[in-house]
Order: sequence, then structure tokens, then C-alpha cells
Amino acid sequence: MGISGFVRVTHCREWGSDLSQSTRELGARAPESGSRPIPVSVGLRYPWWRLVAAAAVVLLLAIFAVSRGSVGIPPVTVAKILASKLPFLDPIADWPATSETILMQLRLPRVVLAGIVGAALATSGAAYQGLFKNPLADPYLIGVASGAGLGATIVLITGVPLMVGTLSLLPIAAFAGGLGAVSLAYMIARRSSETPLSTLILAGVAIASLAGAVTSLLMVRSDPDLRPLLSWLLGGFISARWSHSAVVLMYLVPAAALLAGYGRILNVLQLDEDHAAQLGVSVERTKLLLVGSATLATAAAVSFSGLIGFVGLVAPHVVRLTWGGDYRFLLPMSALVGAGFLILADLVARTIVSPAELPVGIVTAFCGAPFFLYLLRKRSTVGL
Repeated sequence: MGISGFVRVTHCREWGSDLSQSTRELGARAPESGSRPIPVSVGLRYPWWRLVAAAAVVLLLAIFAVSRGSVGIPPVTVAKILASKLPFLDPIADWPATSETILMQLRLPRVVLAGIVGAALATSGAAYQGLFKNPLADPYLIGVASGAGLGATIVLITGVPLMVGTLSLLPIAAFAGGLGAVSLAYMIARRSSETPLSTLILAGVAIASLAGAVTSLLMVRSDPDLRPLLSWLLGGFISARWSHSAVVLMYLVPAAALLAGYGRILNVLQLDEDHAAQLGVSVERTKLLLVGSATLATAAAVSFSGLIGFVGLVAPHVVRLTWGGDYRFLLPMSALVGAGFLILADLVARTIVSPAELPVGIVTAFCGAPFFLYLLRKRSTVGL
């Protein structure tokens, strides 16, 4: 097959058979050069109805989650309270004032933040898996978690004031630490005109190890009461506020929009980089944009939630194994699955040992670790 066979992919304007045929032809050639075929699952029409159905399921999960707790609020009452906040709707206020206070000031901000963080981690995980062509990649692959943990540790146990006026330094330090670690790894891996992905991963692992060592040293030399730090490192939403969701959305919305726009290019990148370049893809620019966007979303999320593992690993694979590996669909669906998964995990964390509360990271680890082992066992048979 000549160069024209490759070029056809970039000129496909529809979701139809031209793209599917072109990518099948590319997949047929891929084994000759050790490449992987482009995953195609969307078919003739983009499956908007699946995204709408998934969004509806996430909404129902959120309503169920805010209705559960030490003080039960019937789902019908939850719907009425939420409807009363909408313009042009004036339902009869037959619910206790305490129920509205609990819902609007405690549970709903927490559930909304859990959904946003889950969407951010799942989208970033899917992007990393596509970029690095590694089914076991997650948002913390190149050091953002360790960097954020180090930033939080510095604030929590070194005597730095937690508050400056009305501004909390903890999420700022975690955000800066996560971005700093990934930026350092990227600069180390960067060569004159390219950034080898294998080198970037190794640099990220080294930076993460160094940041983890510094964090451990600070913990050993700190005050014996490490509960606030351990609580943050294990993740949770106990201090969630509406303002936290607004800040995370400021970074997540543009990052997710860019990643979704690069879904087709991520499909092409499943071939080797030479083939992608022949298709007209600016490979190095794409790497920088994808790594930067995924890192921004992840750093913003963990700055308020702490380190919650496995969401970015589990959600993309649930979508991939259920509906296929086309990144045009996989990225937005992963966001919805990740949001629903973390909402449920947070519900379990705050109710299973009530009135006490588990860190959300423990719940996601109990769910994610067996799934991770399943992937390791089955990766050769499911074509990951």
C-alpha cells in the first residue's frame, strides 16, 4: 500500500466506512513494521446516545449518593430541593430546613467534587494509556502524584501556615508539586528535537522515587501526629466545598476539551511514530499537548482530593473492554465512568463504617487492585 493509503485517513470527514476501511488497511500493514492497528469501534455514527445514557446513570448515582448518610434524605426530597434552586420552578417546600442545609452545604459539594475528580483522573488515564501505548498506565505514571504529595507534605508538617487570609496553601502546594515533578521529568527526557516516551517514563519514575524519598524523610523527622498528612495522602472529600469544584473545573474543562479533540490523533498514534508523522501528525507537539493537558487535569484534581489511585486505570479499561478502543469515544465515556465510580467509592467510604469514615483511596484500592491483577493476567488474551 502506498502513501496515498495513509493520507486517506486524515481526509476522512465522516465517521463512516472510509475511515473504517482506511484504518483496517493500516492495521493490516502494521505487523510488517511491528506497529499496532488503529482501534475502531465507533462505526458509522458517533454513539451520542451512549454518552447521554451514561450521563443519566451518573446523575441518578449522584442523587442516590446524596440521599444516603447518617441522616437519610429521600431521593424525591432531594429532587425537590434541587428543583427549587432552578429558575421558573417553585415546588412546595415541604422538607425540613436541616435537610436542605445538609444537602446543599455538605453532601452535594462532596458528591460533585468526587464526580469531577473521577472524570479528571479517568480522562487523564485514558490519554496516558493511548500516548504511551501502555495498558497499565495511569495519571500518576510520570510523577504527578509524588510531586503533589511532596508539596502537601511540606505544607502540613514543616510549620508553613495552612492559611494565608482566606486562601488555603495546601492545594496550591500540591498543584505546584505535581506540575513541577512532571515538568522536571519532561525536561530531563527532552532531547534536541524529540522526547522519547520510554525516557519520559523512566525520568518520571526517577523523579517520583526522589520525591517519595523526600516525603518519607520529612515524615520521619516530623511531629508524631501524622494523621492529617496520611488522610490527605490516602485521598478523600471530607472538606469539599463548592469553590473546590469551581477551581478544578477551571483546569479540567479546557484540558478535557483538548484531549477529546485529539481522539482521532490518539487512534493514529497507536501505530508507530513514523507512520503517524506520514499521516501529517506533529508527533512532538502532540506529545507535549497531551502530557500537559493530562497533567494539568490530574494536578488540579489531586490538589483537593489527595492521592486516589486506580480510577485512571480502571475506568478506561471498563470502557475499552465493553465498547472498544476508539479514543474518540473512549475519552468522554471514560470521564463518565470515572465520575460514577468515584461517586460510588466515596459513598462506600463515608457509610460503610459510619459514623467513622474511610479514606476514599482505600476503597478504590480494594476495587482497583483485583482489576489490575486481572489485566496483568488477561492482557495477552484481550489484546491490550
